[in-house]
Amino acid sequence: MPTKYGNFHNFCRDTGSIHATLPVCNLFPESPSRGGNGFGGCNLEGIALSGGRNLANLGSILVAGIAIAISAFLFLRSNRKRAAVGRREMQLFLIGYTIIMICEIFTVGWFPLNGMVRRVFSAIHIASIVATLWILMMNGAVGYQLLDDGTILSLGLVFGSAAALFVGTGYIALDTGFSWTGFFDQTQAEQGLDKSYSLYTLYQLVPLVFIVIYFLLETILVLRVLGEVRPMIYLAGAALMFAIGQIFQYVVSVHICTGSAGKINGGFFETLFTLFAVILVWVFWSSITEDDWPMPSSAGSTYT
Repeated sequence: MPTKYGNFHNFCRDTGSIHATLPVCNLFPESPSRGGNGFGGCNLEGIALSGGRNLANLGSILVAGIAIAISAFLFLRSNRKRAAVGRREMQLFLIGYTIIMICEIFTVGWFPLNGMVRRVFSAIHIASIVATLWILMMNGAVGYQLLDDGTILSLGLVFGSAAALFVGTGYIALDTGFSWTGFFDQTQAEQGLDKSYSLYTLYQLVPLVFIVIYFLLETILVLRVLGEVRPMIYLAGAALMFAIGQIFQYVVSVHICTGSAGKINGGFFETLFTLFAVILVWVFWSSITEDDWPMPSSAGSTYT
């Protein structure tokens, strides 16, 4: 019986068609990066360049550049909070987000590239999303001090597990885009050109699970352990910004594209609101590592 699970066709169609602003779309046969003619629907054209090329999503490219600069600033700011719980783990998250933004310039922004190179960036992009959100989830667990944060053991577990997810996800994405083994070609031939159960699970569902677990862990930590409410404003704000970005990407994008005659779509707003979400996550973390939280003097580890 046919199922929509794993089917990316409508997502790719509604987020730019030829220049789709979902990196996973670049891996399927209908994508121009693999010689296809696009997914139908409103095409994101952006700015026309010479040789029939397009700089499809200049807005996302500019926001990604700003996000890289802000991530570097937050990384350095984190380094100044030497006694803060999870400082190194938060820096790992910022590094992962920076890698995502570098990839986004070429995948979501559609900076002119050879199709093969774009597929490589798309695979790295997808793998980085999974690994970075795993690191974010682990940041939520670090605050409980099950292991001493910042130690070789703690960082090794976080980085090692994230690296394993990165390699595994990256291989699946690359094999889908380059047909190394032909396994995923067979799956697509049986289920549809733009269908991938594995990438749908890894790209659409697994990151969402990681995010939900992170927010649950941090909510319990702030309300039950610290007994505070104010930091929840930042955490809730981050959740809201992320949700708005996803709505722009998956729901509003096609309407923006149609209304602007293909000049812009929801990809720009998704990049922008995700940046706001990351900033608020950092501000939330910083707020619970301030020096003024009343902690028991006998506590073995503090948030100061």
